[in-house]
Amino acid sequence: MRKTFFLLVCFVAAALAGLSQHRFELGDSTFLLDGKPFLMISGEMHYTRVPREAWRQRMRMARAMGLNTVGTYVFWNVHEPEKGTFDFSGNNDIAAFVRTAQEEGLWVVLRPSPYVCAEWEFGGYPYWLEKEPGLVVRSKEAGYLAEYRRYIREVGRQLAPLQVNHGGNILMVQIENEYGSYGSDTEYLAINRRMFVEAGFDGLLYTCDPAGDVGKGHLPGLLPAVNGVDEPARVKALVRANHGGRGPYYIAEWYPAWFDWWGTKHHTVPAERYTGRLDSVLGAGISINMYMFHGGTTRGFMNGGNYNDRSPYEPQISSYDYDAPLDEAGNATEKFWAFRKVIGRHLPAGTVLPEVPEAKKAVAVGAVRLTEVGSLFGMLASPVSGTRPLSFEDLNQAYGYVMYRSVVSGGGSGVLRIDGLRDFGIVFINGRRVGVLDRRLRQDSLVLALPAGEVRLDILVENLGRINFGPYLLKNTKGIVGKVEWKGSEILGWTMFPLPFSTVEGLALRGGDEGPVVRRGYFEMGEPADTYFDMRKWGKGCVWVNGHHLGRYWRVGPQQTVYVPAEWLKKGRNEVVVLELLKPEQEVLEGIDHAVLDELE
Repeated sequence: MRKTFFLLVCFVAAALAGLSQHRFELGDSTFLLDGKPFLMISGEMHYTRVPREAWRQRMRMARAMGLNTVGTYVFWNVHEPEKGTFDFSGNNDIAAFVRTAQEEGLWVVLRPSPYVCAEWEFGGYPYWLEKEPGLVVRSKEAGYLAEYRRYIREVGRQLAPLQVNHGGNILMVQIENEYGSYGSDTEYLAINRRMFVEAGFDGLLYTCDPAGDVGKGHLPGLLPAVNGVDEPARVKALVRANHGGRGPYYIAEWYPAWFDWWGTKHHTVPAERYTGRLDSVLGAGISINMYMFHGGTTRGFMNGGNYNDRSPYEPQISSYDYDAPLDEAGNATEKFWAFRKVIGRHLPAGTVLPEVPEAKKAVAVGAVRLTEVGSLFGMLASPVSGTRPLSFEDLNQAYGYVMYRSVVSGGGSGVLRIDGLRDFGIVFINGRRVGVLDRRLRQDSLVLALPAGEVRLDILVENLGRINFGPYLLKNTKGIVGKVEWKGSEILGWTMFPLPFSTVEGLALRGGDEGPVVRRGYFEMGEPADTYFDMRKWGKGCVWVNGHHLGRYWRVGPQQTVYVPAEWLKKGRNEVVVLELLKPEQEVLEGIDHAVLDELE
């Protein structure tokens, strides 16, 4: 009865909005839109990685390249940052994103999963799931399913009325995400499907998996999409083998390049390596979603990390440029022009692509002096005590930093060992920095010479991003998650100071310029235009402009600039705040007019 009432509400809402309903169906070899063959040419673009004020410009660029559809994940941890607290406002207003796409003549493929991977913190899961006793993500465990059900119902309230069969532009909705690379429980997948339908997603549902995992991650009765393969014969064979010998055929993730992580070369692939592949896929009548069409920026602390038994921990950079058809700022690259030419050959006769909007202007704001300064040691507040170190999750803290403090007996040399440092630690003795430990490099110990008597030990720990892919999703707690030893003996008696940096508004700067510091300054701008801050003279930290957290920087590279979108600047005075962990003496910020994403230390 509740489902019937919900669908009636959706129908009435669509009718009142004056929207016409469409039929989107599966044919034997192609999608059918209102009974006619429909070749989906889609590009991935995430609402969370683009300023809301810029969504429309990016969508117009998509139309100009020849796309008729955009795809996006839905990110649980931005919509329910704390248990039971939902946020679909501002840049998190996914329904507004979908409606804007409709206004710009674009269909949408929706991917609420709720696991998304996406080089996103915890693969999209909210941090607080780690605190729920016995909860197991991507499983039939009761606690997980209860939280998942509550979340997907909230998503349904926002987006189910926007499905194509209710007068909207959402063509189809994906359940789970590459589940075949994680498990093969069809009962679990069936539960996913049932929860989506109960949430109001009563249109076309599908699954997507890498080529080698389609059989494990597919739920019979749903369309099996494939990822990461573009040979037409192979795509068709995979779909037919898992879909009763018929199509239609859909490549849900086609990768024209790749993402980056700290300390590793920037990934780029020439357009000419992909144009022939795109041409053959479209010529074979196979629908496609390129991942990414536009990557944008993973702002705040929302990047993820990769880790497995063969590779070290690899936290991703803030720039999600992805060497995509649109660059980080939303301008056309060589790939854009090359793909536009290919797509144009596969559009219905007489179709004329829209003119490509002019490139966005970028300016250099010059040198900005950050003269207001305060030490992180002067900002410590709200201490929490524990016999042993408490994790971020124990402290009910999602992201940012925690200062861990204890007292040890000095005199002589010894080894300080941290069991379970997640992820980057700066060690201080009596307020003086004595070393750095980096999980990427598998560092867990320092040899120290301490002065005689009792000495104060401080360890500032940064969460560099929870793992977003693989078997370690359930081993994602942050901070110091094991014991700390000095000369082989465990250190007991700790005080933790949370430093979430969820906002810098009203931040009081005090305590001088020793140790990690926060610096603040101002710069003037005429008509707002894109710009970039060159961080190559700085060490490691984060940047905010007019209260917007633009992301992280780190001298190890490859990303050396922080992108500042024009939409978040204003004519006249603009505020910039920098949290600098390693070079407190640095006070001049250089503004340039281009990105630097390919320079290692």
